[in-house]
Amino acid sequence: MKKLVVSVWLIFLLVIVGGLFWYNELIYQLPTPIPKDYKPVYRGQRINISGSIQNESKRPVFFHFFNPDCPCSRFNIASFKSLVKQYGSQIHFVVVVINKYPYTTRQIQDKFDLNVPVIFDQSLAKACGVYSTPQAALLNSNHELYYRGNYNRSRYCADESTNYAKMAIEGLLNAKSSMVFNKLALTAYGCQLATCNK
Repeated sequence: MKKLVVSVWLIFLLVIVGGLFWYNELIYQLPTPIPKDYKPVYRGQRINISGSIQNESKRPVFFHFFNPDCPCSRFNIASFKSLVKQYGSQIHFVVVVINKYPYTTRQIQDKFDLNVPVIFDQSLAKACGVYSTPQAALLNSNHELYYRGNYNRSRYCADESTNYAKMAIEGLLNAKSSMVFNKLALTAYGCQLATCNK
C-alpha cells in the first residue's frame, strides 16, 4: 500500500511539473495580444527620435526593446550581442528598457556585457509600433522605419534561417527597399508591455 501511495504521489508531481512546463512553453508561442488602443506604424514612416539618442554619425538606428523580467527577452540576449558585434560599426544599436521597475544603465549593460547606449524612454515603443518584448525596430539613416518585428521564429533565437533581425539589417545595408518579411517576422510574440507577464 505504501508503494502505491508513493507511486501515485510521484505521478501526480510529474503531471504538475509537465503541465507547468507545457503552459510556460505554450504561452510564449502564441502571438502577443494586440492592445485595444494600438495604432500601427508602417514601414517607411518617419519616427521622431530627437532627444532620445545621440546619433551624430547618421548611421541607421537599431532599437532593441528589452524587458529584464521577460523570459523571452532574456533568451534573446545572445542573439542581440551577436548582431552588435557583427554590425556595430555600421548600425547605431540602442537598448530601450521597458519595465515598471527602475534599472540603471550600468545594470542593463552588465546583463548584455556590452557598452551600448541604454535608454528608458517608453514612448519609443508606441512611436515604433512595439507592444511586446523582445522586439527590434530598425530605422534607416533618415529615421524611417525599415523593420519592426521579431528576432527569430524560435523562442531561443537558434534558427539561423529565420534570423529576421539580421535579414533586416543586411537588407537595409544592401539597399533592398523592396524586402518583404513574412507573418512570423511581423507578428509580435513575447511579453506584453503593460503587464510584462504574458
